[in-house]
Amino acid sequence: MTKRRQHKAAFKARVALEAVKNEQTVAELASRFGVHPTMIHQWKKALLEGASGVFERGASSKAAEVDAETVKTLHAKIGELTVEKDFQYKGWSKPGCCKSATTMIMARPWRG
Repeated sequence: MTKRRQHKAAFKARVALEAVKNEQTVAELASRFGVHPTMIHQWKKALLEGASGVFERGASSKAAEVDAETVKTLHAKIGELTVEKDFQYKGWSKPGCCKSATTMIMARPWRG
């Protein structure tokens, strides 16, 4: 069993630029670089779609920034849902309460 080859970004860019030039067919490029023609089409498409980002002002490759208020709100919601889940888990697992549901919960507890 062979592993998939992982090509570096520089190699993909070089192949995509050659494809954009249209000096050779995709089949010829595939033979020359030793990759499948479908990959060349995908890399060319990605290059053309992302080319406008090179010229945008203030554009950088940083991840999107999340403000502190959003993080605080999401942490509060996570805590609320955790408490609710724990409350429901304890309520269903009491003796005498729906035996089949208790068996199901005990077989797959929701503890994370």
